Amino acid sequence: MQHRNVRDVMTQEVVTAGPDTSFKEIAGLFHRNDITAIPVVDDQRCPIGMVSEADLIRKEAVLPDPEGRAPGRWLDAHDRARAEAETAGGLMTSPAVTARAGWSIPEAARAMDRHKVKRLPVVDEAGRLVGIVSRRDLLQVFLRHDAAIREEVVHDVLGQTLWLAPADVEVRVQDGIVTLTGRLPRRSLIPIAEQLCRAVDGVVAVHQTLDWTEDDTDVPVEHPHAYRAGG
Repeated sequence: MQHRNVRDVMTQEVVTAGPDTSFKEIAGLFHRNDITAIPVVDDQRCPIGMVSEADLIRKEAVLPDPEGRAPGRWLDAHDRARAEAETAGGLMTSPAVTARAGWSIPEAARAMDRHKVKRLPVVDEAGRLVGIVSRRDLLQVFLRHDAAIREEVVHDVLGQTLWLAPADVEVRVQDGIVTLTGRLPRRSLIPIAEQLCRAVDGVVAVHQTLDWTEDDTDVPVEHPHAYRAGG
């Protein structure tokens, strides 16, 4: 089974800023490149932080309104310093949460979810920037056609991995949802088949009504009266 990784979906040409890039320059980079965040890199092109639209809009949020009323949002000392910053070094969120090009799509998704970020700069072994991956990039796997998903399930999962005959299991795929029906030689293969199908790129869910020939999951259970007092 072949799986796409971060290298396959990342953007390689990355717009960046340096620590001394001004607020206005950053706003211009966002506008000209139709992006919402950029990595801040050092002289070695290693990411040291991220600046997003949210970091820039913080400056607007703390300004008085046109009528002269005080800003409605209270900021602690750290956030106020960032709101008043004039360059990327002061505006950025640091340290940068990064990914590796060889990471799987689920690995990158877990990192985004864990750190509550929308994009990850991608770095090489030396920590230098080689790309950037966003939530939208990771979702590309779900654009895969149902026919391609079905072919991989039938050929790679059921055929080459589980060594099942084509007539054993019927596979249907609609909108990325895989449905398995049929009979497996052993009951213990059912959760294995489900797990392998879920790992196929583009699969949204797996439904199954599989039967089995041999129940190899039975474990002898002691009689329920065995532990009665005096028994």
